[in-house]
Amino acid sequence: MIKKIIAKGSFILALFTIVSCSKNQIISNINIGIHGNNELKIQIDVTTNDQAQVYAEYWSDKEGLKSKVTTPISKSGIKHSLVLCNIRPETSYSYQLFTVFNGDKVPSKVYNFKSRKLPEWLQKQFKANCPKPELLPENFKKGFMLLAKRETPGTAYIVDYKGNLRWYHTVEGTGFKVAHFTKEKTIISILGTNDEPTSYGSEILEINLQGDTLTHIKKGEGDLKQTIHHEIIKKSANEIVTLTVDQKIMDLTSIGGKKQDTINGDGILILDKKGKQLWKWSVFDDLDPLKDKDLLKTKKDWTHANSLNYDRDGNFLISFYNNGQIWKIDSKTGKVIWKLGKGGNMKMAPETNFSQAHAAHIDQEGSLLFFDNGVDKKQSSVFALKVDEKNNTVKLDYQIKLPKDIYNDRMGSAYMIDKDAILCCCSKRHITVLTNKKGVLLWALESEIPPYRTQFIEEGEMKPFLLN
Repeated sequence: MIKKIIAKGSFILALFTIVSCSKNQIISNINIGIHGNNELKIQIDVTTNDQAQVYAEYWSDKEGLKSKVTTPISKSGIKHSLVLCNIRPETSYSYQLFTVFNGDKVPSKVYNFKSRKLPEWLQKQFKANCPKPELLPENFKKGFMLLAKRETPGTAYIVDYKGNLRWYHTVEGTGFKVAHFTKEKTIISILGTNDEPTSYGSEILEINLQGDTLTHIKKGEGDLKQTIHHEIIKKSANEIVTLTVDQKIMDLTSIGGKKQDTINGDGILILDKKGKQLWKWSVFDDLDPLKDKDLLKTKKDWTHANSLNYDRDGNFLISFYNNGQIWKIDSKTGKVIWKLGKGGNMKMAPETNFSQAHAAHIDQEGSLLFFDNGVDKKQSSVFALKVDEKNNTVKLDYQIKLPKDIYNDRMGSAYMIDKDAILCCCSKRHITVLTNKKGVLLWALESEIPPYRTQFIEEGEMKPFLLN
């Protein structure tokens, strides 16, 4: 059903055409319609009689000029395409065009349009439940959340706390296996087909919020030779960081295996935007597979790295599902600095024991924050740990035990909203919750999709693309 709807709407529907509208005849034609089959983006195509630049200002009639947004200015030419983002369904808008010609800025008259209703497949994707909105942090109510659909056709969604869909982008033939909002106000993602395992893919796609493709690298292009999985972040504007499936061929006849047996481990790969390798690391640099007594059972997915991030000192933090550990790795030498968790080399207080970590990162208060699947106790939770590298010790900052009825044994994430509120994604339960440090749920978002993570985006990071 979804594919049929998309196929039907693959053309741009012109809402109206205006000819010779400008008082000095610089603009000869205006077409307005849907941009890229996306009901929350409007495209205005402008033709000018001479070489000029064009931009638009637009606002919702309900909110008035206080909601005014300005598009980027077009390049000098005769044909111009402007994309209006932050469009709400079934809402009346006004817009005005400005033509920059021979140093003069010439405004058009004010025009109007009304956006259409969301297609049926998007209307019931999210449902928010918030019994007491007054208890929610203000930055949470003003902010947004990024979620993604992994099956084809893949869709990345940005949602507000009321469950309103505020932005989306759909790709055909692949799913958004992992998506991450960057400091450059872009969305970088791993794309993969339905045949590829959960969170595994073979393409890197970066788009801006206008839907333009900034980077697209496919497996086999440049130095991207391996399957990528579970994480995609940016070190800088030109450096893309991801996890890879790193394979090693070994003689396992000594433990009952083959002469040339394949072990699937994990690696870290840094590429530039053209796909050139800048740095790489392999788990085989540190671990000897033959020391694993269960290697014949685990060789197809030996360590299963599931998150990667940077510590404050620029070194890597990587979490592994299968061995229940989090490592810190020197981002220059590749040397493992410490390992915490089951069988790690850090001294851990008894209350810091966890089972499987996801989305491990350093929070705003300097703690190591992550979502613990809680497979050992069949109860998921959030851990914040204080890591003392000088004394090789780990102490508990806090733990938030989530309700047992949203126990989530795979995937998930946890991110701090403010000093007492944490946003938790329980992927397999199709639910994202906001909890305080006492474990009291303040808010919940049910989703039709099982999101791998739910990333919170502050209001300021979305300007000028989305406004509340």
